[in-house]
Amino acid sequence: MRLAVENLSFSYGAAEVLHDISFFLEAGEFVSVLGPNGVGKSTLFRCILGSLPDYEGIITVDGRDVRALSRRERAKAVAYIPQIHRPTFGYSVLDTVLMGLSRQVRAFSQPKKEHIALAEDALRRVGAEHLKERDFSRLSGGEQQLVLIARAIAQQSHILVMDEPTSSLDYGNQFRILDLIRKLADEGYGVLLSTHDPQHALRYADTLLALHEGRIAAHGVPADLLDAALIRRLYGVEAELVPSSAGPVIVPKRAGK
Repeated sequence: MRLAVENLSFSYGAAEVLHDISFFLEAGEFVSVLGPNGVGKSTLFRCILGSLPDYEGIITVDGRDVRALSRRERAKAVAYIPQIHRPTFGYSVLDTVLMGLSRQVRAFSQPKKEHIALAEDALRRVGAEHLKERDFSRLSGGEQQLVLIARAIAQQSHILVMDEPTSSLDYGNQFRILDLIRKLADEGYGVLLSTHDPQHALRYADTLLALHEGRIAAHGVPADLLDAALIRRLYGVEAELVPSSAGPVIVPKRAGK
């Protein structure tokens, strides 16, 4: 499964948000999207997911234009994992995962045994099977993110689009979730993930896609591109990369120091 974005531009009215964005996502590849707030990361994802179809350029999945795909066909190809949210209704964890099977379960019909088995297997793969009877809205942030990833796995899509999946998690859960996402990429999923933490891209991603003012500022191997100059350009922060036994560590400098 291959996602291709070619010469993508998008504007909200007269305000251009994305300009001439091109990149590929291959099966088994982890692409990390970096950039400050308002740079167009979420807009990029919405174009890929089909909710903003009025863009210039072309987005294809295995050579098929995503604008020509039905909603069911898009769901078969691409699964979306949003930031953690607090739902209004108290669905169980199992029901939440079963929502990922909406393209297989007809509206107003009961899921079959094979659908439940798929959902339970997805929960097992992320280590959350013990939560299946719990109220999703009452889970911790880390547990909710595991369930949302399980829902995407149950959807049986081969491309996972993740919008800042660690933004509301504590330090430990951030790395547990990223370890799981890296494992999924190693199993053959194509992962497109936005993050505000360049250290995450440096440690986990195969490819870096850095956006600045709606354009590509850098695209390639994170270790080759992430340096003090790029961090300064993206975030206006002075930093240095310090060698360690686990790889380079990004250390921001205090103002005036």
